[in-house]
Amino acid sequence: MSLPELKIRLYGDPCLRKKCAAVKEVGPGVRAVMNSMIETMHQAKGVGLAAPQVGIMERFFVLDVGEGPMVIVNPKITKRSGMAALEEGCLSIPEVTIMMHRPEKISLQYMDEDNRMMKMTCDGLLARVIQHETDHLNGKLIVDYASGPEREKYRGKLKELEAKQKE
Repeated sequence: MSLPELKIRLYGDPCLRKKCAAVKEVGPGVRAVMNSMIETMHQAKGVGLAAPQVGIMERFFVLDVGEGPMVIVNPKITKRSGMAALEEGCLSIPEVTIMMHRPEKISLQYMDEDNRMMKMTCDGLLARVIQHETDHLNGKLIVDYASGPEREKYRGKLKELEAKQKE
């Protein structure tokens, strides 16, 4: 069974602003969607892709920071420490980067694709991607963190993306 190609939703799509529902169980159908999401993320040259970015309103995302793909279901960040600033982009907001201040190190609880409860502590790029994708599950986007000058700089681009999304 082959799944239809997933389309990454762009800024302006209402599904990017909604809070996602928890996943009760990962079955074969959800696992197939996760595999399609990994493929879509790799094709788009991204390091993370959340379910709402492809129109699925459930709490999971895929990521690959160079150590192989990973699936995170129902993430709950339990601890944050340190702070680091880095520019972030987003597959749903192409050509826009925002300087983001995020905790450097996080601990989280989540379910994996085999329905096992997991715990992890991580830092660096992995911690940043997990926080970015968790924001997506809560309807938050990088532009919500933008400074006044950044908002002004990207105003035209965001209007253009909203118009393109409506096509």
